[in-house]
Amino acid sequence: MANGPAPYSEIGKRARDLLYKDYNFDHKFTLSIPNSTGLGLVATGLKKDQIFVGDISTLYKSGNTTVDVKVDTYSNVSTKVTVNDILHSTKATLSFNIPDHKSGKLDVQYLHPHAAIDSSIGLNPSPLLELSAAIGSKDLCLGAEVGFNTTSASFTKYNAGFAFNKPDFSAALMLADKGQTLKASYIHYVDRPDGFTVAAEISHRFSSYENKFTIGSSQSIDPRTVFKTRFSDDGKAALQCQRAWRPNSLVTLSAEYDSTKIFSSSTKFGLALSLKP
Repeated sequence: MANGPAPYSEIGKRARDLLYKDYNFDHKFTLSIPNSTGLGLVATGLKKDQIFVGDISTLYKSGNTTVDVKVDTYSNVSTKVTVNDILHSTKATLSFNIPDHKSGKLDVQYLHPHAAIDSSIGLNPSPLLELSAAIGSKDLCLGAEVGFNTTSASFTKYNAGFAFNKPDFSAALMLADKGQTLKASYIHYVDRPDGFTVAAEISHRFSSYENKFTIGSSQSIDPRTVFKTRFSDDGKAALQCQRAWRPNSLVTLSAEYDSTKIFSSSTKFGLALSLKP
């Protein structure tokens, strides 16, 4: 819903995306081939240290239905079938992996002008149940999520949070890790031609009295290039440069320096190339 609240998973997402999205310290390649008939192909390869993994997925869209089938280098096949507007403002997703016969899962999302509800149930004799909900509006929302393992009859998670959003800033406060961690995040869009944006995230763990702090920024160097920085209290500093060298194709360079590593390699580099003809 345009004026309704976003799903619970979106609380704090704006700041998280600026601080962590697209930072990659391995070598990654993605090739996307769309098709006007509704059938698309995506090939992904990732080289981590001396190990190379990859997958090929096909995406087919027809009307309100989307079918996504992915095969990886270990011959695992994952399938996801999504049907939009199966009921009014309701989306259903069925997913399963082969050969794991216990991996089936059904997700249902319902969006209302004043609420967003997501539910998930495992399609096996002892399913994992998950439910999240957010109420309010696109500017101010309150939400919570819970997960329950029917095998052990125990809660796997219970978290809550709220967000306050405006066109030039967004603030969020979350109680995570079953109430053990308090997280606060903030992102501010500065009114400048280069789109300069700053974000910060603070967390406090009640059991260990541990505090963590991360701050980052993003700005456009030119219409096709975005430069990001990130600094955290654990002595790590990272930067990212992403350039659209042609429409829908991106090359992303990432680097991170860890000041706590004295006797080992303290710097990591990564390259990600995304091509879409």
